[in-house]
Amino acid sequence: MRVHKLSLLAVAVVAGLSLTACQGSGDDKAAGPTGSSTPGSGSRQPASASPGTGGGNASAGASTGTGHSGAGGASAAGGASGACKTSQLAFGTSGGMAEGTLIVNLKNTGPATCTLKGFPGADLKSKDGTVSAGRSRLAAPLAALKPGEETRFTLHYPPNNSGGSGETFTSLVVTPPGETHSHTLPVRITVPVTDGSGTAITVDPVGTGK
Repeated sequence: MRVHKLSLLAVAVVAGLSLTACQGSGDDKAAGPTGSSTPGSGSRQPASASPGTGGGNASAGASTGTGHSGAGGASAAGGASGACKTSQLAFGTSGGMAEGTLIVNLKNTGPATCTLKGFPGADLKSKDGTVSAGRSRLAAPLAALKPGEETRFTLHYPPNNSGGSGETFTSLVVTPPGETHSHTLPVRITVPVTDGSGTAITVDPVGTGK
């Protein structure tokens, strides 16, 4: 009987050890989620800190950069219009309402508004030479041209009513106010030949005339 009890005790001990082992294994599985939740919370801290610090600053930096850029754009857009360049103007001529007048039209072909103010350079050329127009006494207005808009000025010259052949100019060299580059237009203007200092040819400022 003692041997039998010992055998039963041994079986009980082995069963107990097996149960303990099984429980330990179950605890490991249960600890897995607990352990993973702990590392998870630990990993969440750096993750939340990283976006909170780096991401927040980066966001603020981007916001600041955009703000500066926007301000610059607004300033550029709201700034004063630049002077019209010869290269962004289209030139044309038409007869004036009065005899001895020539209308010169200037059209803004650029992408932005530009301005013109003052007297243009106006040089008439013939086979015998060049005559530069003098300035009239009209005040010069400020002409602001949006893309596609145009303005004009008037060239005055004495018509040839002398009965003679006179002097014929075949080209007009126009230099917009404040510019150094010119544009040449074909014209046919005949003035009388005088014995004085030359012909009385004048030009009005840009933005005047009809």
